[in-house]
Amino acid sequence: MSLLPEPVRRFAAWCAVILLAAAVGYVGIRLCVEFRTAVTSVLLALLGTALLGPLYRRLVRVGVQRSIAAGLTCVAVVAVVGGAVYIVVAALIDTGDEIVASLKHAAKSLAAHFGAAGTSVGDLAGSARELLGKFGGTAASNVISGVSVAGEFLAIAVLALLLVFFFLRDSDRVVGTIRALAPGASADTVEAMARRAFDGVEGFMRGTTLIALIDATCIAVGLLILRVPGAVGLAALVFVGAYIPYLGAFISGAVAVLVALADRGFVIALWALGVVLAVQVLEGHVLQPMIQSRTVQMHPAVVMLTITAGASVAGILGMLLAVPLTAAAFGVVHELRTRYAAG
Repeated sequence: MSLLPEPVRRFAAWCAVILLAAAVGYVGIRLCVEFRTAVTSVLLALLGTALLGPLYRRLVRVGVQRSIAAGLTCVAVVAVVGGAVYIVVAALIDTGDEIVASLKHAAKSLAAHFGAAGTSVGDLAGSARELLGKFGGTAASNVISGVSVAGEFLAIAVLALLLVFFFLRDSDRVVGTIRALAPGASADTVEAMARRAFDGVEGFMRGTTLIALIDATCIAVGLLILRVPGAVGLAALVFVGAYIPYLGAFISGAVAVLVALADRGFVIALWALGVVLAVQVLEGHVLQPMIQSRTVQMHPAVVMLTITAGASVAGILGMLLAVPLTAAAFGVVHELRTRYAAG
């Protein structure tokens, strides 16, 4: 190595560091995949703790015992989530027949169009039966796989809820544990990094909740004015979908427009689409810059790339976790940069 010029040696050293970091990251990702149920439960519990921390601290300040306060907080979140799911499902069930009829009408229109192009409805039906017979076994296996996924999701949800309880109740011991595990004289740095990371996650959850509440309120008002059935349930769906940036808003908006189309016709569906687009413009150009810029200092391009990477790694769950984890990483980097700059 001494025979090589200094720039080449530095380049080789940086390459070795990058390769080592990539190898460690790959091993970490593989371990997370192998233990995905436990890892996902812990990550979701951290998000829930960051979101519910203010409520828990308020209960403790008014004199509620820590275990009771943590239990009441978990009961509250179960009631809110369960109520939102019930409202959404009830709204969709009430308009289910209309949605199916609207889809059938659209299918008949497409079939008539294809028939004019030389493909009859009978041919389409025959092709559908052939495809169903060919892939029936695959469909059955997919149903079994779906049941397995549902069971795993239920286990993750229950474990995450229990972890939220313990994280809230024992939050006063976390700092001591982190300082005890920190090597040497790095306890202050490790504690500051952990606080920055959690502050980033808490800021993301707080800002996203506020934006979701505003979006849901605006959607509910617009749909109530248009007299779309299930407006409150659709607004609840918008609120829940806001925690998955971009994709959640698209799915919840599409459901709202579909319900409007099924029950109120094409013109009202266009007005509902206008309401959804107006709310999305309000969120993207006013709420996101004004609220998230104060809680999570991340450029929208970084958010989109992060969501894409999370979807590639872990699907919808990766999209949900990607932004808060990146916010935590940004907080750690900012803390390290501040300390090194001060040094």
